[in-house]
Amino acid sequence: VRSFGDVEGSDEVKGRIMFVQGVGGAVLMSGNITGLAPGAHGFHVHELGDTSMGCKSMGSHYNPGLMNHGGPADPFRHVGDLGNIVAGEDGVAKLQESDHLITLSGPNSIVGRGLVIHQNKDDLGRGGDKESLRTGNAGGRVACGVIAWAAPPPPYHPPPPSAAKPEEEEAAPADES
Repeated sequence: VRSFGDVEGSDEVKGRIMFVQGVGGAVLMSGNITGLAPGAHGFHVHELGDTSMGCKSMGSHYNPGLMNHGGPADPFRHVGDLGNIVAGEDGVAKLQESDHLITLSGPNSIVGRGLVIHQNKDDLGRGGDKESLRTGNAGGRVACGVIAWAAPPPPYHPPPPSAAKPEEEEAAPADES
């Protein structure tokens, strides 16, 4: 099962994240986001896939279990808490991660929900204040998009056997012993 989230922001921030889930396994996330300020940026699934007012209409972090904010490795967290993506000096963040809590179908499905890149580093709920337990102090939203179904990859069709005759094999040199 495959889905993707194309994100765009007002300051040249854009990119695509692909989500792939095998049978009963973690969701693999891969992609690039460009135009970011260098450093870490909170990366979350939000409850709504509503772009009617830009990123503001995406709602809160996706949290069907009503948990406190946390990091991707935490046993208790918002389903949408995916941690941080890190942009290099060139403003490009490359993502190649997996997550055990999000799914592409069923009760924790992220399809149709918002994908948001935040201005600041997510403190993973360890900031010691109320906002940390709610948002990870990740700050404003710099880019967002809706997670949508992706077309399945095209089927593999091996090339037809060559119509040309195979060249005759060269005779192996005789053993001179």
